[in-house]
Amino acid sequence: MKALVLDKPGKLNTLRIADVPMPEPGPGEVRLKVNAVGLNPVDYKVAASGVPGWEYPFILGLDVAGTVDTLGEGVLSCQVGNEVFYHGNLAKPGGYAEYAVAPAHILAKKPVMVTFADAAAIPCAGMTAYQILSRKIPVKQDHKILIHAAAGGVGGFAVQIARNMGLEIMATCSKRNFDHVRKLGADHLIDYNTEDVTQRVFDITGGRGADIAINTVDPETATKDMERLAFGGHLACVVGLPDFSVIEPFTKALSIHESALGGAHLSGDRKSQEDLAAMADELITMLRDGKIVSLLKETISMEEIPHALARLEERHVTGKIVAQI
Repeated sequence: MKALVLDKPGKLNTLRIADVPMPEPGPGEVRLKVNAVGLNPVDYKVAASGVPGWEYPFILGLDVAGTVDTLGEGVLSCQVGNEVFYHGNLAKPGGYAEYAVAPAHILAKKPVMVTFADAAAIPCAGMTAYQILSRKIPVKQDHKILIHAAAGGVGGFAVQIARNMGLEIMATCSKRNFDHVRKLGADHLIDYNTEDVTQRVFDITGGRGADIAINTVDPETATKDMERLAFGGHLACVVGLPDFSVIEPFTKALSIHESALGGAHLSGDRKSQEDLAAMADELITMLRDGKIVSLLKETISMEEIPHALARLEERHVTGKIVAQI
C-alpha cells in the first residue's frame, strides 16, 4: 500500500510517499481502508523528535476516518463495512496511508450523513476541548470562560462546546479572525496582538476574573492565566504547565487540569481508552444534530501533507486541514 513515511526523526521535508507492507490486525484490532485523516500540530512535533519504540519507516496521522476492511480475532463490536473514525496512538503507525490498524474499542461509528472529512477533523482538537469541559472541569452555566487561540482547532471547538453549555465566552485571536470566532459563539473578542488580555478579562468580569481558562499557547501564557482566574477558578493546560511559584499557595484555590488526550493509549488503561470512543460518539452526535461544526477549512491530498504541516507549524492556520486518501 502507499503511505507517507518518516525514515528518521527530522524535518517535515523528509517525509516521502512509499510502498509499504499492508498492515494486519491483531487480536481485538481492525484494519480500516482510510478515507480521510486529520492534520494536527502533534504530527510535526513528534516528527522532529521521534518516539521511543518507533520502527522506521514510520507512518504519522492520529485522526482517522474510514471503512472497516478486516476484523482481528475476537472483535465483535463492529463489522466489515462499518464507517468509523478514531483518535489513534502516537506510539503506533497512523493514518497517513491507504490502510491503518486500530483497536476496536477506540472506534466510533460515523453517521451516514456526516462526511469522512468532517469526521476526521474532529478527534484530536475536538475531543481535547470536549474532555476538558465534559470530563475534567465541573462547569456551571453562570461560568465565564477564557479560551485562547480561538481560531484554531482546540480553541474553535472549545468555543462551540462552551456556547452549547451556556457559558459567557471570552476568546483571544487575531483581529482578522474576529468574525470567524464570533460566528462560533464567542461573546467577547480579544486581540492578543494589540490588547492587554489580563485587563480585558478583568474589565469583562467586573474585576473578578474568569472561572475557567483553556490554554493552548504555552507555559508562559498559562502562568499569566493564573492571575486572570477568579478565586476557585480552573485552568486547563494543553501544551504546558504554568510556573506555580508566582501564586502564593492557598490564596486563590485554583484547580489545574492537564489535557493529554492520547495519554489514554500510553497509560494502558482500557476504561480511559474506551472513553475516547465515547467522547468521539458524543461529539459526532453534536455535529450530526447541528450543534457544532467540524471546523473543516481545507481538504488536501496525501502528497500535500508535508507542506500543510509546515503551515500548521507557523501557527496561523484557521480551522482544520484534512487529507483525503
